This record gives sequence, structure tokens and C-alpha cells, in this order.
Amino acid sequence: MALNTPVCDFGWQAPDFELEDTHGSRQTLASLRGPNGLLLMFICNHCPYVKAIIDRICRDARELQAQGIGVAAIMSNDPAEYPEDSVENMQRVARDLNFSFPYLHDSTQGVARRYGAVCTPDFFGFNRDLQLQYRGRLDASGRMPAPPDARRELVEAMRLVAETGCGPHEQTASMGCSIKWRD
Repeated sequence: MALNTPVCDFGWQAPDFELEDTHGSRQTLASLRGPNGLLLMFICNHCPYVKAIIDRICRDARELQAQGIGVAAIMSNDPAEYPEDSVENMQRVARDLNFSFPYLHDSTQGVARRYGAVCTPDFFGFNRDLQLQYRGRLDASGRMPAPPDARRELVEAMRLVAETGCGPHEQTASMGCSIKWRD
């Protein structure tokens, strides 16, 4: 079932967390943030919406990291029901796609709940004070990639956040598969 993210709650403070990445390292909000902000992405391996944009996510993450924005992805789905989202498959995807950012496993689903994540992909763009400034989409892609010349909404928004501390007032919700919650 496809869901849309809620509108941005400007100024909402990012809750702290500690999660393990695909290399076995522990990551926290403080270790992930960059001097100009932080982009957290709730993604997974099996979602067709994520698969349609994963190459663009990787491209945009590198660009944002070069601008001093920390980037990390969090996988919160239940791998018992969705084996493609297992830690082993997370490791394989991160390696095969050469992720420049940590890919974190939210095994308790507690981080997704605290953040109010609803779908994959779900993007949370924070300023340097870790206040939410962007809760929109990557670009016009859906289950299929948008044209190569599609407006890069996430990159534009995060550049603005890095420069001014504020995100754009007009944001288009991200769309994707629901988070696969445990019963």
C-alpha cells in the first residue's frame, strides 16, 4: 500500500538514537550530523519506490556530504516478514551500490516510531541545530524513475537548509511503501 509522508513540522527537534550500521559500528545522531545539517532517510531493500531512486539517492548523498551535510539511511522493516530487508542483504546492497553513508538497522523499530516514519522512502532534512526543515520527496519519481532532467527537490531543499538554516515552505510529500511494522 502506497503512503504519503505528512507535511513538514518545521523546527521539530531530532530525537537522539544509537543504531548499528552494516559495518558493525554504532552510530548516533551526534556522530552522523554534519556541520551544515543532517539528512536521515528511512529506506529498505525491497520497496519498488526505493529501487526506482536508489541510484539518485547515492548520487545526491555524495553531493550533500560534500556540502557538509551528514547523511544516513535507516532500515526499520521487519526482516522476518521481508527477508530481502535482512541485515545480510542490507550489507550486500550497501556494498554493491557503494553507499557513501551509513546504512543503519533499526531492529526494534523504535527510531522509526520516534521519528514518525511512515513509508520508504521517508526523508527527514535537519538544519545544523537538528531542527526539521524538510519532509518532502527526492524528486518526481514514483514506482518508476522520473526523467533524468527532473527537478532535484531534495538537493535544492538541503542546499537551502545548509545556507540559511531554513527549508522551503513549499514541499511535496514523499510517497512509498508503508513501514513493515511487527505485530
